[in-house]
Amino acid sequence: MKKLSILNAAIFGLMMSTPVAFADDITFAVIGPMTGQLATIGDQFKQGAQAAADAINAAGGINGSMIKLDIEDDQCDPKQAVSVANRVVADGVKFIDGHACSGSSIPASAVYAEAGALMMSPASSNPVLTDAAAKAGWPTIMRLYTRDDAQGAFIGPWIAKKFAGKNVVVLHDKSAYGQGVADAVRATMNAGGLKEVYYDGINAGEKDYSALVTKLKDLKAGVVYFGGYHPEAGLILRQSAEQNLKFQLIMPDSIASPEFWQVAGPAGEGTMFVFPSDPQAKPEAKAAVEKIKAGGFVPEGFTLFSYATIQAFAEGIKRAGSDDPAKVAEALKNGTPISTVVGDVTFDEKGDLKNASYDINQWHDGKYAPIAQ
Repeated sequence: MKKLSILNAAIFGLMMSTPVAFADDITFAVIGPMTGQLATIGDQFKQGAQAAADAINAAGGINGSMIKLDIEDDQCDPKQAVSVANRVVADGVKFIDGHACSGSSIPASAVYAEAGALMMSPASSNPVLTDAAAKAGWPTIMRLYTRDDAQGAFIGPWIAKKFAGKNVVVLHDKSAYGQGVADAVRATMNAGGLKEVYYDGINAGEKDYSALVTKLKDLKAGVVYFGGYHPEAGLILRQSAEQNLKFQLIMPDSIASPEFWQVAGPAGEGTMFVFPSDPQAKPEAKAAVEKIKAGGFVPEGFTLFSYATIQAFAEGIKRAGSDDPAKVAEALKNGTPISTVVGDVTFDEKGDLKNASYDINQWHDGKYAPIAQ
């Protein structure tokens, strides 16, 4: 009996010192606009997530379990996003890398919260996403990206100082993302002493913005801040150029894609946009960037944020010793930095990133790069 007790104690000690292993593969859903006008963003999500899953699996997975990805298309449409969310949780998926557009993420988040799944968006910036979740007591709604109010606090005062005395127009596309970021920039720009001469929403998806261009000419617009996406931005610039109208366009992070230049062409020259400090330039991203580029894809835009989201899920599961989403979320918010390709990240109690930093980028000859501020 004594020998048996010693043996049992030894086995127990070994079990306590061994990481928790999961018998099955772990499925992460990757949800974004895989088709439609914003499919470039969906492709960035997919490429980043796949590269991260491949790297983690090659290193032994998560406590021995391999990551499987479930790629889903919401087309950045709120109704489709909710439908996809319901299907994903019905299939038993507990971790969601997505959605992209705030207009999709916000309604879908209620589905995940009710199901107890952990959603982490690598792109949605509207503050309502995490503010509403915190107010409702939903601990499993997070984002590995920045907020509109933080972006507004960065760029609004800069616009007020840089373009003092200019006729500034603020436009948005009426989406949760576009209007949210435009309003945030407008508020901080106004607080910095510069008042816009015109503020309005446009109808996304239109092909003819000639009436808007005429309005901008009448206003003698020198600067336009547009909260929206690259298809509309590119068309507005091209049609403005056709009417010999030139202004400084400033955008949020949505045009960090070669498709912007494909739509705008030379009319996009000089366009500025705000984006979190370039993750491709970080030493932590070097190996991942080289691997992704070797596969024929440039990890621009949200690619590395999607990669980092998968890394965060894996680290959270390891820390929690469980794949229970609530425990994983709690482990990710414990204040200990998480090593990712976008650098070390920490989350606050709402599930937002702490200490985000930004670049102002400018398009030149089909490429963009940060400028001195």
